[in-house]
Formats: sequence, structure tokens, C-alpha cells
Amino acid sequence: MKIDWKLVKKISETPGVSGFESAIRNLIIKEVSPYCDSIRIDNMGNVTAFRKGKSDQKLLLAAHMDEIGFIVNYIDDEGFLHFLPLGGFDPKTLTAQRVIVHGKKDLLGVMASKPIHIMSPEERKKSVEIKDYFIDLGLPKDEVAKYVEVGTPVTRERSLEKLGNCINGKSLDNRISVYTLIETLKLIKDEELPFDLYACFTVQEEVGIRGAHSVSLAVDPDFSIAIDTTIAYDVPGSIPRESVTKLGHGVAIKIMDASAISDYRMTKYMKGIANKEGIKWQPELLPAGGTDTAIIQRLNKNGAIAGAISIPTRHIHQVIESVHQEDVKNAIKLLSKIILKIDQFDWSHQ
Repeated sequence: MKIDWKLVKKISETPGVSGFESAIRNLIIKEVSPYCDSIRIDNMGNVTAFRKGKSDQKLLLAAHMDEIGFIVNYIDDEGFLHFLPLGGFDPKTLTAQRVIVHGKKDLLGVMASKPIHIMSPEERKKSVEIKDYFIDLGLPKDEVAKYVEVGTPVTRERSLEKLGNCINGKSLDNRISVYTLIETLKLIKDEELPFDLYACFTVQEEVGIRGAHSVSLAVDPDFSIAIDTTIAYDVPGSIPRESVTKLGHGVAIKIMDASAISDYRMTKYMKGIANKEGIKWQPELLPAGGTDTAIIQRLNKNGAIAGAISIPTRHIHQVIESVHQEDVKNAIKLLSKIILKIDQFDWSHQ
């Protein structure tokens, strides 16, 4: 299995902050259309690709398509943009970073804040907060006003690159999972499926797991698996119990995070499949943060037998993120086997 660099680059670099997912949604629809029986786009903008299985039991897969970014909330008299975050950011990583302001036409800008040379000694000791930044478009107010208004979304300007054995770029949370789900659909395209399959690409996960609400209610799944990223804190200064996962040590099988405890049957099933198929994996217990797993697990008539697979990610929720190629490949392999063998496991309470 090889990484489709052209596709993963396109998925990473296509804009789509929470609530403004049109461009990435259109790309996803184009990519998955040949590998499903039908596609549904709901009122929120979630995309659900459906394939009929032998049984009418329902398996829902969810990978959120939105990325963290910003939204303009004020334009000052000099034409500088002030903004609010869409999703959680580590502010220290924003200094002097290029962004793209998606107004009536795309404009390149730079994140800026007060220069250190004119900071007081007290200011130098403080961490810069998001509210201290502004965006410089290099244009006067009258030019800015032609293209930008309050409510305009902003994304980071970063290309996807190879970094040793890693994939490095913006918004790999969660675009690498979007890629994983698309590639899984391709891999199983000629296989007979045991259950009805709903491959969902959700919106607005980064601002409160919002898109998953309507998806879960619409599908009412028996089983659900979220595909997302997780922390790989395996860098200088870390200690083993803080690492959560490590790059290159395999796809992560979620045991729990701050919002969900994976169904013990699902984790047992996933581990068994991984071990039998020789797929490298590692356990994930995330003390803070959550994914679509939590909502889909409980927001339906009977609850879903829910779990998640996660792709270890360094520098998560920063300007650029890194994942290991082999972890991505293992995620695709594991997800495909989970789908194809799900009817072979005893799902009764034991």
C-alpha cells in the first residue's frame, strides 16, 4: 500500500473551517462517489456515503471534515483584521504565520502582534494570547473593505510536505482521517459487506461535535466507529505516561477519552482483528479532548456499540502537524478489516 500523496495533499490544503466546509465537502463528494451506492448531504452539510450490505444492521463510520481556523470579527481603521478562533489553538504557534482570508477573493495575510522591542519587561514575561493577535493584509482599509467583511473565515497557509517518514502539514486533524476513510472505501469497493455501511464526513466537530448530532439521529446506527487523530507526545521533555501514543508505533485503538469510553466489545473486537491480521496497533487513553465517538455512541434510539481508531499526531492543534506514514497505512488496513469481518464477532453482553 502506498500513500496517495497527490490526494492527501489536496485534502490537507483545501480550506474548510468549522461552519464553512463547502470546498472540502465538494472534494469529498467527488472522491467517494465512485465507491458508494448513494450520497446524502443533510441540512448541516454532513456527507454520508452509503453502501448496502447483506444485513440491515447499520455500521456508521465518522471522520470530521472541518479544520480549526478563525473568523473575522472586527476591521479597524487601518485595515487590520481582528478575529475569533474556530476551534482550539495553541496561541504561541501563531506568531508571524501566514493565513488565507477567504473573502470575496482569497487574500494572503500574516498573523502579527506587538513587537518584542517595544514590550515592557512585564509584557515580555506574559504569554501572547489569541486576542493579542491581528491579521495584516498589507492593504489600506478601503481595499480591505472591498473583499473582507465581519464573518469572513480564515485558514492557515501551509503546504503539505514529506518530513522523513512523516506527513507534515496543516489540518491533519482531521484531514488525515478523511483521507483514511476515502482510501478504505476504495480498498473495499469490490467486497460484499456484511452490514449496511454509512461512511460519514461530519462538520463542525472542532467547535463542539455538532455535525455528528444530526448524523447519528438520521442513521440510528447499531455500531459506530469514529476516525480521528490523537496526541503523540513522544518528543524531548515528555515522560512515558504522558505520551498517549507514539508516532510509528501503529494505529491507535481508543479505550477512552474525556467524553467517551469505548464499548468494551468493540475494543476487544478491534484488538483481535489487529492481532490476527498482523496490524501494528497501540492503545489510546486520552485524558482531555474528545471526538465524534461520544455523540454517536449515545444520541440515537438504543445507543451504539461504539469505538474509535486514532492516528497518532505530533504538534496537534498547532500551525502544522505530523503523522507517520505507516500509522496511516495501518489505520486503513484495520478499518477495512473491521468493516468486512464485523458479523463474525459475538456482540452479546458477556
